[in-house]
Amino acid sequence: MKKIHVKLIALNLFLLLLFQAVIVPIKVKAAGEEIKVDAQSALLMEPVSGKIIFEKNPHEKLAPASVTKIMTMLLAMEAIDSGKIKLTDKITVSENAKLKGKNGNSSMLLDTGEVRTVEEILKGIAIASGNDAATAMAEYIAGSEEAFVNMMNKRAEKLGMKNTTFKNCTGLSEPGHLTTAYDISIMSRELLKHPKVLKYTGTYMETISEGRKSPIGLVNHNKLVRFFKGCDGLKTGFTNEAKYCISATAVRDGVRMLSVIMGSPTYKVRNKEASSLINYGFSKYESKKVIKKDESVEKIKIGKSEDKFFMAKACENLNCIVEKGTNNKISKKCVVNLDKKHYNKGDVVGHCEVYLDDALVGKVKVYCDREVKKASFIDNFKFNIKNLFNNAI
Repeated sequence: MKKIHVKLIALNLFLLLLFQAVIVPIKVKAAGEEIKVDAQSALLMEPVSGKIIFEKNPHEKLAPASVTKIMTMLLAMEAIDSGKIKLTDKITVSENAKLKGKNGNSSMLLDTGEVRTVEEILKGIAIASGNDAATAMAEYIAGSEEAFVNMMNKRAEKLGMKNTTFKNCTGLSEPGHLTTAYDISIMSRELLKHPKVLKYTGTYMETISEGRKSPIGLVNHNKLVRFFKGCDGLKTGFTNEAKYCISATAVRDGVRMLSVIMGSPTYKVRNKEASSLINYGFSKYESKKVIKKDESVEKIKIGKSEDKFFMAKACENLNCIVEKGTNNKISKKCVVNLDKKHYNKGDVVGHCEVYLDDALVGKVKVYCDREVKKASFIDNFKFNIKNLFNNAI
């Protein structure tokens, strides 16, 4: 019996060791690890929070081709939204700008001396990826392409694009004109803060005919705009050096995703992989409503007395993008102007910040729900005396 017992123990130990040997090497896949990308570099980002969901060689310096024009469009949109220039302003095309669209390069087919509006030139950049249009915009904003490129590099530095150097505003191959997938995601995310640009980057076809014998037909180089649900930008690129590149964005059910592909072997592979990354992002994230329009967000006291307050109410709905299956902590903080002496019902008095696990993910303006006067020094003095008397009793 003892021999049998010893054999059983030995057998159990052997089976236990064998079982451990089998299970130890198995590893759980990290998020995005199952994705295979046939490109030199790639990245997937949720642009509201800036969270990176997938990356492959994100900091490898590569030629970006016409994806460069994201920075060109960013500076143009910043100039428009700041009031420095207007969409209706007129741009006269220089000989230099026209030449940038020659020799088989992407072009809007502009002529020297042709006059087009800022909006038309912006369409030429966003839709047709016109090198002539990009150069015309650069010269209009900065006076020369060289001065504009200086602006591009300063903006890149300010955004924290540490591995980027621009040599031109078009993306034409030039020694030292390099960036990374990560840096492209930074400037793409910044451009998305100017949602008006999506009106242009999301257009598949456009015709400009005013003042021309032969209309300009613009066709978007980004075919995902037409064939991928929710895609509304941003920019493709190709040169023999850079291969096929794209910064693509799409939105579905309130969730936006941003994917960057650099150095893809063909445009079909580029588009397929950008689409796959975005679909992967949609499968992992969802939009959750955290504030409803006219919802009371916070009670704001404007004096020591209990009747000196108003309710800060949301001016609009606010959704938060969260990862599916996670219990994220969502918190709110009102930032209100307390310097006013009198508040009217409906006055916008500040904003409410929404935090997801201590990270700011959104803001919504808030308004006062009633008419109320701020407590004066005398009001607060009376309250203190009354309170002191009550405590004494």
